[in-house]
Amino acid sequence: MGEQTAIEWCHHTFNAWIGCTKVSPGCKNCYAAALDHRWGNDRWGVGKPRGHTAAAYWRQPLKWNADALKAGERRRVFTNSMADVFDAEVPPMWRLELFDLIRRTPQLDWLLLTKRPERILAGIGEAGCVVRSDNAAFDETLVWLSNWLCWDAPPNVWLGTTVEDQPRASRLHFLSDVPAAVRFLSCEPLLERVNLHLAYDDVRIHWVIAGGESGTGARPMHPDWARSVRDQCEAMRVPFLFKQWGTFNAAGERVGKKLSGRLLDGVLHDAYPNDVADAAREAGF
Repeated sequence: MGEQTAIEWCHHTFNAWIGCTKVSPGCKNCYAAALDHRWGNDRWGVGKPRGHTAAAYWRQPLKWNADALKAGERRRVFTNSMADVFDAEVPPMWRLELFDLIRRTPQLDWLLLTKRPERILAGIGEAGCVVRSDNAAFDETLVWLSNWLCWDAPPNVWLGTTVEDQPRASRLHFLSDVPAAVRFLSCEPLLERVNLHLAYDDVRIHWVIAGGESGTGARPMHPDWARSVRDQCEAMRVPFLFKQWGTFNAAGERVGKKLSGRLLDGVLHDAYPNDVADAAREAGF
């Protein structure tokens, strides 16, 4: 788990802990919950203890950072693919440890995708309080967190939220409250047509991912829903990545993720916000 990933838009995945609570329609067929249950665990739901991952596993990103530096390139890490960084059920110390690791791996771009954007500021603040009260070993991270809250965003943190349907488009507004080198949306699983235009009024979005659902119980995505997101991104000059059709292809046939592919109207959409991220680093943002 982590060294290699099949997720199209990142190089690695890293799970600081495992477990979550379903909060919206996009969570209905959560692959992470199903996988964790298959492993014999019970870490999903309110009041269920999350599972912190092993110390040896936490050393992997340090190696990824060194490898990226040696190669002279940056690598993207999808953070907590089997959890939510801003889950209120998680001890603040765990989040502090994650932020400390992110600070110590500047060659990696950490993608923090949450369904709880209203909790981002609180999650950062809670981690800062742990530093002040419990552990002087995190002094540099305290400065890093304080700067973040003062609109000096870490250049290697990309903040994103999931917008699977129109009601969840309101999540975008919470991103405007938090400084970020890159702000992005994941419209996956895309469950209906979503109008993003109004949501862009008060926050600049730098990247949008869209895709259909895969796995057991997958719900088909109508091609027009994906086209609408693509066209909105084109109109706003926002990089757009079409991740997958999922279990159902464009014709609505259940063929599986591999056969349904990634082409939208015959085109591979695989854009990234590299210019935005580079500018943020050069500005010391």
